Amino acid sequence: MLSFVEIDHVDKVFPLANGAKYIALKNVDLNIQKGEFITLIGHSGCGKSTLLNMVAGLEQPSAGGVILEGKLVTAPGPERMVVFQNYSLLPWMTVRQNIALAVNRVFRNLSKGERRGIVEQHIDLVSLRPAADKLPAQLSGGMKQRVAIARALAIRPKMLLLDEPFGALDALTRGGLQEQLMKICQESKVTCLMVTHDVDEALLLSDRIVMLTNGPEAQIGQILEVPIPRPRDRHSVVNHPSYYSLRSEMIYFLDQQKRSKHRKSIKATAIASHGLEKINLSLGFIPLTDCAPLVVAKEKGFFAKYGLTEVSLNREPSWKAVMEGVADGRLDGAQMVTGMPIAMTLGAGIKEPVTIETALTLSRQGNAITFSKQLYQQGIKTLADLKGLIDRTADKIYTLGTVHPTSMHNLLLRYWLASGGIDPDTDVSLLVIPPPQMMANLKAGNIIGYCSGEPWNTRAVAEGVGTILATSGELWAGHPEKVLGVQQAWAQTYPKTYVALVTALLEACEYCDDHRNRGEIATLLSQSQYLGLEAEYIRPGFLDPYDYGNGEEPEAMPRFMQFHVNQSNCPDRTEMLWVMTQMARWGVIDFPKNWLEILDQVCQLQVFGEAARNLEFPEFKREETHIKLFDEVSFNPNDPLGYLDKVEIKKPIKVVEMRR
Repeated sequence: MLSFVEIDHVDKVFPLANGAKYIALKNVDLNIQKGEFITLIGHSGCGKSTLLNMVAGLEQPSAGGVILEGKLVTAPGPERMVVFQNYSLLPWMTVRQNIALAVNRVFRNLSKGERRGIVEQHIDLVSLRPAADKLPAQLSGGMKQRVAIARALAIRPKMLLLDEPFGALDALTRGGLQEQLMKICQESKVTCLMVTHDVDEALLLSDRIVMLTNGPEAQIGQILEVPIPRPRDRHSVVNHPSYYSLRSEMIYFLDQQKRSKHRKSIKATAIASHGLEKINLSLGFIPLTDCAPLVVAKEKGFFAKYGLTEVSLNREPSWKAVMEGVADGRLDGAQMVTGMPIAMTLGAGIKEPVTIETALTLSRQGNAITFSKQLYQQGIKTLADLKGLIDRTADKIYTLGTVHPTSMHNLLLRYWLASGGIDPDTDVSLLVIPPPQMMANLKAGNIIGYCSGEPWNTRAVAEGVGTILATSGELWAGHPEKVLGVQQAWAQTYPKTYVALVTALLEACEYCDDHRNRGEIATLLSQSQYLGLEAEYIRPGFLDPYDYGNGEEPEAMPRFMQFHVNQSNCPDRTEMLWVMTQMARWGVIDFPKNWLEILDQVCQLQVFGEAARNLEFPEFKREETHIKLFDEVSFNPNDPLGYLDKVEIKKPIKVVEMRR
């Protein structure tokens, strides 16, 4: 579908008095659909208003262009109307006259009576009939802004551009005008682009929220979809299951940009004592208990110990954002779900294949399959019970949540369902949901269950909305869970930095598996910049007995989540091959005929070995053995295609030669 507005790789450069240049915006690329409400948010100086002015035609891009309905925007026009924060009313004209000024200018071909009718209609639209003959000086701030909105809408624009229209108003007036604007825009089906600093305003009004990084060279850092149905009001927005997670992601992004001002001033050069090529790194993570090695390496000084003195841990809103952040270079590396390096190397889920390698398995096990408490109380306590329910109610669709197509959560959930005769693509519906939003969607009834990492299973148990049917360790004991992923090109550019990064995280993994440290680690994880939860929700399975929520006593599970014991950290080619077959089984990737070459590229055992030697750890590698899960089906790593031929429930398998 063609976009209504295309902001096509726009740059904006301003000349400075000393002959230098200030690059305000760099490579901004955004498509807006007809009728959408898009909000731009970011710190002062990030170019929000500059971008809005370019769409309005008040500024021209230095590179790229703005296209409206297939035509390049080169000047202002009546199809785009701007509402400014400062009202911009003519003080000697009444409310009626200010609105009529715009109508008379644009609709000269209409009769005087028709133009008067349009003016009166819009006076009523913004409820200003008693003030129609008053001058701006006789109006409150909110009334003035309503005049500005009425004037903008009266010329029937295709697009409304709003530059902090409610920024100068008190909270009560602002709230009323926001809801009035939302109602008007919905009825008029007008496309809106708004600049704001108010996160709650953005969530109330927007279909999508575009968050800009700091200037100079500001870019689109993140785009949030707002899945709250319309029509909306403030009450329904605040009570929507996604509200608090979306709001926290916006606030975290803005806080992150504030902190990045300091980091940008530090050059990515070596420090003499360690000889590293780069010391300031941005590493992505998802707020889960098993992000502990990254948090420990940061908070306990392991990064700094190996020369990485400026490491920023970037909390990402989803695994998709992690994938995109590493692919486009926004992140130097990240905590990744197990299958992500292979998928990205083969080009799945991204625009172009990007070779990703891993030299460290960060964690093993630690996930669970959680079903709604209500369903459990109705007798759905096993996989066989679920199969019976589906067979009895063939006309009903049951939806389950999973965190990402390349995750062990998705692959093990699918494997579990298929082992019970349930086709995960036809008998149920699988919905990708970021881990922090799982419990809210379960509570809201959007899904009947999910497979996720902690603390989002025990949190559901603690709040009485979920029951755990199985842990991932029960499905496959010791399975790989999260890995460190970096671009191969990055690793080749910064080889010493790469080894230092793996060394620091490997020592942090050892620290995490000493249970004497886990109380302290739970407190570190509970901080707002990491999980933002009370430590009591983090401790089950991590330190305390694990409660399934089934009425039985919590079970002591000291190895529910592994970080270092049992040779956890060395990348395992056999395990990665199993993951590759499962992703091919469900159509996430085509199976590469040259799978040995792909495994060689992804699993960097030599980097792990160097890091292990730095710490005087034994130089071990995991043995290539047959893998068996809970169903006792054996996986032979020497015949992955033979294994795929034997599985009954699957999608058509495509085998291709992957050229790298």
